[in-house]
Parts: sequence; structure tokens; C-alpha cells
Amino acid sequence: MTSASAPPTPGAAAAAPGSRPASRPAILTVDDDPSVSRAVARDLRREYGERYRIVRAESGPQALDALREMKLRGDRVAVLLADFRMPTMNGIEFLEQAMDLYPTARRVLLTAYADTTAAIDAINIVDLDHYLLKPWDPPQEKLYPVVDGLLDAWLAADHTPVAETRVVGHRWSARSYEVRDFLARNQVPYRCTCPRSRRARGCWPRPRRPPTHCPS
Repeated sequence: MTSASAPPTPGAAAAAPGSRPASRPAILTVDDDPSVSRAVARDLRREYGERYRIVRAESGPQALDALREMKLRGDRVAVLLADFRMPTMNGIEFLEQAMDLYPTARRVLLTAYADTTAAIDAINIVDLDHYLLKPWDPPQEKLYPVVDGLLDAWLAADHTPVAETRVVGHRWSARSYEVRDFLARNQVPYRCTCPRSRRARGCWPRPRRPPTHCPS
């Protein structure tokens, strides 16, 4: 795992005397191919290195370790870019677990294949923000406009921790739509979760164990 070093984010508030200075938000990218991983980090660093810290990893577990360390330090993460086809943990599995650490980070899935099934799964399971095909040359046309839009959305979002309502259901089911529409009309923040996802399993109450003996 590596990260880029660059000047502070323009416009960042000055830290109070004796306090830890605020670090730049991070953009994290994970790809198991070292050459691709370096290329992604290079392109991102070239465009965003002055305002964001670029962090790269070469596996899902390594990227999760980096996110846990950043979470402990109180660092912010703006965008997560993950390759889909990786051994041990694919991109969707990584993004699903990364959501537990940084739920407001924007999520991008990278792939060299037009894999429609993966795209649908990613939308359902991790509420994907963008699906990007490799290669993205030239990045000025295919990569930077996507990342620019995601960073603008992240900067405009309210990152204050709030109680979250989770809607467990398929995105296109009629019942899920009714629930989401009701919450949206009443301005209740919510997040969709696919019933097949790991996160959905934690939403159900655990069954009570039967008594081990009968009262006399």
C-alpha cells in the first residue's frame, strides 16, 4: 500500500493550536495487477494530488486494512475505486465491507469486461455510483469527468453522522419502491441493501433460543 504526498487542500480550515492538523481527504484505489494499480494511482495523483491523498492497494484485504487505519486516525475518504476481478476478494465484496467503514465515500467499480451481471450486483449490493471500463485512455475524457462528479457530490454531502434507516429489498421491486418513495417524501435518510448482501444479514433480529429446561 502506498500513498502520495502533496500540499494541504486549498481552503482547508486552520487547525487550532495544539490540535492535530486536518489531513486531506483520500481517494483509495485497489487493483491486484501492480502495473494497473500504479497506472490508476499515477493518473489520479496527476489530477488530484494537490487536494487529495492518493492511496493504492493491491488486494481487497490490504485496502480494508488501510481503511481501518485511516478510520482510527479520523481521516476522511472521498472516493473508492475497486477492480472487479480480484482473487480472494472481488471488488464488490471489498466495497461492501468498505461501506461499513466509510458509508459516504463514493464507490466506483473498475473492470476490463462489459460484465452486465457484475454491474447489476454492484448496484444492488453496494449502491454503486459508477461502473468504469478499463482502459480509460485518455483519462481527461474517460476518468477525470467521472471522478470530478463524484468528488463534487461528496463535497456537497452532509457528513454529519445520523441515524440511518436501511431498506432491505431489491432495488426494482414494487414494495421497495413504495418504501423508498415514502421515506424520500418525508425527508428521511435511508440506504438500500440487497437481501443477498452480507450487510442485510445484520438487519434481522436473531432468533431466540428455546429454554434449556422447563420451569417446574
